[in-house]
Amino acid sequence: MAVRKAARLFVLVTTSPSSGSPKIRFRSELTPSATSGLVWTSHHHIRLSLAVCFYASWRRKIWGRHFDCARHSPLRFCAHCCLPARPRTSSVRALGAPTSGGLQLRLTRSSLSFFCSQGHTPRSPEVMGKEKTHINIVVIGHVDSGKSTTTGHLIYKCGGIDKRTIEKFEKEAQEMGKGSFKYAWVLDKLKAERERGITIDITLWKFETPRYYVTVIDAPGHRDFIKNMITGTSQADCAVLVVAAGTGEFEAGISKNGQTREHALLAYTLGVKQMIVGVNKMDTTEPPFSQSRFEEIQKEVSAYIKKIGYNPATVPFVPISGWNGDNMLDASPNMGWYKGWTIERKSGKSEGKSLLQALDAMEPPTRPTDKPLRLPLQDVYKIGGIGTVPVGRVETGLLKPGMVVTFAPANITTEVKSVEMHHEALTEAVPGDNVGFNVKNVSVKELRRGYVCGDSKDSPPKSTEEFTAQVIVLNHPGQISNGYTPVLDCHTAHIACKFREIKEKCDRRSGKKLEDNPKFIKSGDAAIIDLVPSKPMCVETFTDFPPLGRFAVRDMRQTVAVGVIKSVKPKEASGGKVTKAAEKAQKKK
Repeated sequence: MAVRKAARLFVLVTTSPSSGSPKIRFRSELTPSATSGLVWTSHHHIRLSLAVCFYASWRRKIWGRHFDCARHSPLRFCAHCCLPARPRTSSVRALGAPTSGGLQLRLTRSSLSFFCSQGHTPRSPEVMGKEKTHINIVVIGHVDSGKSTTTGHLIYKCGGIDKRTIEKFEKEAQEMGKGSFKYAWVLDKLKAERERGITIDITLWKFETPRYYVTVIDAPGHRDFIKNMITGTSQADCAVLVVAAGTGEFEAGISKNGQTREHALLAYTLGVKQMIVGVNKMDTTEPPFSQSRFEEIQKEVSAYIKKIGYNPATVPFVPISGWNGDNMLDASPNMGWYKGWTIERKSGKSEGKSLLQALDAMEPPTRPTDKPLRLPLQDVYKIGGIGTVPVGRVETGLLKPGMVVTFAPANITTEVKSVEMHHEALTEAVPGDNVGFNVKNVSVKELRRGYVCGDSKDSPPKSTEEFTAQVIVLNHPGQISNGYTPVLDCHTAHIACKFREIKEKCDRRSGKKLEDNPKFIKSGDAAIIDLVPSKPMCVETFTDFPPLGRFAVRDMRQTVAVGVIKSVKPKEASGGKVTKAAEKAQKKK
């Protein structure tokens, strides 16, 4: 049997959360059963309805911009080169046809299978963070300590990106005179970042360890971009602090003006209770891979992280080379003196020799699913053909398709159409999941980073009129008095807040009152303060919602204080918007 002309096929594409590939049904005179056993040649085309192509385009547009996880797509993008279906074509060549790229089709009795034209084997995305625990790690540290290079190399070693792409990055980097940035370019996608060789925005990527499905957040180390670093760190379960071991580099990072101290402090303040320290660039020490240099750095960093609240006995220290790959996945022959790390936690003792083993030894975070939904928005996107897609991490509660949600402080209520994580449609998102969700009848201009999403029927979030917090001043050159208005970084919001009244000075450890209504406070002091946001803002008390109840105070391009929120006075709801979709959904229920 041979096909002499193009045949029109109507295709219905559906996916289920449990299945890796889409179910595709045909409606046409040319059915799958009629085509079994066909031998296709280069001039035989099957014209498909645009369903398949638009579907692939939609997946790519949403997730290509956030997580770059095309290789876990339900359309089975190639695991090696991630070639996607072409968004603007209505015909796809059959298997065996000479193509310059894109996907090819094979017709079987019951389904369509997608194959990459490069000849790679399709990778199945069955292991999708529901079988393994899903965790978020943030990579922090001083500028040029090697965060992006270390993270990029780790992702490459764990199979998250192929050798050919790394070689392409290396060629591009050499052409720009930055050959040593080939692994960093896995993460530093923006042109400005590539030209300057520094990370500006936070970057999300993913890989797997034996125990965990890991989302990596690579945070910028440059002081100019500390706001972006805070947005990333506020979403993490564990921090990997990268310190450079090179002569002078470690000292610059740990100095008072260095970002090593500030990042470690912010990580603790923002609730990241687990830490791993990667002592990087061990190949640049004098002599290379120096044991004494590693021990010197371990001693100094341990003393500092103990001071801010971490227990050094629970923090693995791993000497690594992010560029060469030493001690990343396996023990390095260059550091025979390194006997490995040993940590003791409540759950027991762990030991290992590599960075990957340290990540795998993390304690799984507890997820507060019993609390009302709180999801601070990290970004909002407009996707052609789909609509508005907010993105963020579920902090507490559950997010489900069909749920009617409220966004504070704007008081916008609408229905959630769909929820996705790493290319998988979810029936529900739980705390810790970094998700994108499609909302009805809401413009991208109506939502912004820092807004908080909650269930409209279960303690929805509200705009804050004022709040009372316990603030500890860490590093301020002068005195702080009533009227001081610095920027507060709370969850993903960055808003100036006025110190309306310093009510009392207290002991920073016991909380015991020392003085009523002090005229000023200075570095080292702790105080109870009433604060008023300068713009609409949504915060919660630390006891109810810890991720939304702690903050950092920034001024003069540095962190000057940290605090926890004791009580909140919500604003009376006025204005706002309830979409037609929300009204319809509420009537149904």
